[in-house]
Amino acid sequence: MPLDTSTYTLALLRLDGRRWNELRRMHAQISIQAAADGSSYLEMGNTKVICTVSGPSEGRRSGAGGGGGGGGDANATVQVEIGIAGFSGVDRKRRGRGDKRTSEMQTTVANAFSNTLFTNLYPHSTIFITLHVLSQDGSLLAACLNAATLALIDAGVPMSDYIVACTSGSTSSYSTNDEAADPLLDLNGTEEQELPFLTVGTLGAGDKVSVLVMESRVQAGRLEGMLAVGVDGCKQVREILDQVVRRHGQRVLESVVK
Repeated sequence: MPLDTSTYTLALLRLDGRRWNELRRMHAQISIQAAADGSSYLEMGNTKVICTVSGPSEGRRSGAGGGGGGGGDANATVQVEIGIAGFSGVDRKRRGRGDKRTSEMQTTVANAFSNTLFTNLYPHSTIFITLHVLSQDGSLLAACLNAATLALIDAGVPMSDYIVACTSGSTSSYSTNDEAADPLLDLNGTEEQELPFLTVGTLGAGDKVSVLVMESRVQAGRLEGMLAVGVDGCKQVREILDQVVRRHGQRVLESVVK
């Protein structure tokens, strides 16, 4: 059934009650698995992801089906593996290791962190990032990037700054050719199926874009507005993740003092 966006302009509210520039509820935790070097759990709306980090450690350089990033033995290699549960989506489809979309996300995440982590400090080693998708409702790549950032911080892997990500879209499809369409922030699963959208990731609190993925067609005149809304959303996400990290650090400090 096509998504009815006729009320977006009239009521200034989306189907889930949010305004155009509002994020969905975001919840995150750090150190959820004691056996891993670093771990995190993140919810963006109904999209739920668990991330574990192992390393830096010596060992295998590349895994079957995993996305890798990094250059040469002088730097550590970032290896990413994403597992999507069969019950995570409404179609209950189980994705194999050779799934094209999963492989693309693995490569995107690996390349993003290869350029952000100080991999030169760990030559001849590998950093393994494993992501488990428990539920899908839009912004899957953004949720994976945000969860990986928290897990890497928990593992103590040095990086230049946070990589934070979110999605932005437009209120009309490409076929309508509406240049005056309004941008939307943090699309849910229903909106992603019907509307053009992009995933943008920024480095830190500034406007430096480190990840930009767009798989749908949109008029060039709308792209600038979508990107601007996405970058602003990333700043909101960074504040939320920074609060999570600071609260966790405060709890760790209190436990040490006691």
